[in-house]
Amino acid sequence: MLFGVASAAVRVKGMAMDRDRIKTIAGIASISFGTALVILDGGIANVALPTIARDLGVDSSAAVLIITVYQLILVMTLLPLSAIGDRIGLRRLYQYGQILFAAASLLAFFANTLPFLLVVRAFQALGAAAVLSVTSAMLRTLYSPEKLGRGLGFNSVVVSSAGALAPTAGGFLLSFANWPWLFAAAVPFALASLALGAFLPNPPPRNEPYDFAGALLCAATFGLLIGGLESAVHGSSPLVSAFVTAIGVGLAVVLVRNQKREPRPVLPVDLLARPVLALSAIGGFTVFIASMTLLVSLPFRLEHSYGFTPSQVGAMMAPWPLTTLFVAPLAGTLSDRYPAGLLGGIGMGVGIVALLLIAFMPAAPTYFDVAWRMSLCGAGFGMFMSPNARLIIGSAPSERAAAAGGLISTIRLCGQTMGATLVAALLALGLGGGSIPALIACGLALVAGLCSVARLNPGIRSLDTREVDAVRPVGPLN
Repeated sequence: MLFGVASAAVRVKGMAMDRDRIKTIAGIASISFGTALVILDGGIANVALPTIARDLGVDSSAAVLIITVYQLILVMTLLPLSAIGDRIGLRRLYQYGQILFAAASLLAFFANTLPFLLVVRAFQALGAAAVLSVTSAMLRTLYSPEKLGRGLGFNSVVVSSAGALAPTAGGFLLSFANWPWLFAAAVPFALASLALGAFLPNPPPRNEPYDFAGALLCAATFGLLIGGLESAVHGSSPLVSAFVTAIGVGLAVVLVRNQKREPRPVLPVDLLARPVLALSAIGGFTVFIASMTLLVSLPFRLEHSYGFTPSQVGAMMAPWPLTTLFVAPLAGTLSDRYPAGLLGGIGMGVGIVALLLIAFMPAAPTYFDVAWRMSLCGAGFGMFMSPNARLIIGSAPSERAAAAGGLISTIRLCGQTMGATLVAALLALGLGGGSIPALIACGLALVAGLCSVARLNPGIRSLDTREVDAVRPVGPLN
């Protein structure tokens, strides 16, 4: 009898563990689909920019607004939305964002003017911000601490897979369909993620007052800073652009002072006060500027200078994210055992070599000439990004997980926005179609590599030891 009771208890426990495992897998799948739809729809337009510019009758530099508006709204709203997620529930905000993103993606299909397309892209970005603002926090609840690096590496695989599919799918669709179809490609991912949404983790919301003033100040600061730079690029009055940018700088100072007084700041100045995390933020920022600078400028170079078709360009660019698909999980797993500073330094060394090779491609490159260089870039950048994200999210206290996740996404999107803005400026100056963007990206990668290696300095690490050791889950994060 006792044996029967014990056996029944084991079976019940096993069934409970199976249900928990199924829920975890379903939750990971939901986050994967949701992340994929945001990345896919955010990047699928890159290869189509020359075609969209021609069909809408706008300049190439104006067409880049399709990317920069999307990135601008994301940057403005990510941190305020991550704070909202703590208060209304991570799962609820995530699902609301998916619904809004899917609806806006369908509306983009009917865009026939640049202004209407930009408005729709703004709504897409708002939905995407709601999704991305809580993704890392939910991943932290799904994975045990000793597997967090592996989990973030897997999420990087999802991002890389969607990034790999974006240019390839974009070029493929453009070969037989009009460009509005590109924006509808994300809808199936949204429906799949919504169906699995019931299995997402749902930590109880915190009943705390929301810092509306800080949220508005944060959004206004990012909006004015990036908007001022954008207006300068796109031919507005230099005086007006300088004035708008100066207001943004002033608001940034006010924002930092305001957030230092808040116990749970919208802008996570408490996390950025840690030297190691500050170096991680700077390194991540420059890495994403570098990658976006190359990825946005390269289609113009390949089409205008070398005469490749959009479908050929998409195939040539795909090896970067496809290589990251394999390197990112490996780097994430290694970051559970080895310092992120070491892995990041190695990655940026590889990336610098690859960017120099892209800058000095042959006069008449073949598909292979471009593809292997892009693959080498993907390997180097993938080796940096996963350990960097693991350090930031893994070192944050559990109650600041959403803020750390919002910080990661904001770093990425600020860098991508600045990269797209930089390319627009280079195109307006007639410098965006040659080797200059790749050389600029090389310099930025060098800065990221130096920041990564600096985290290995015992003096810098000692400044961070007291805070990080208190919340470090496992392994030498630095």
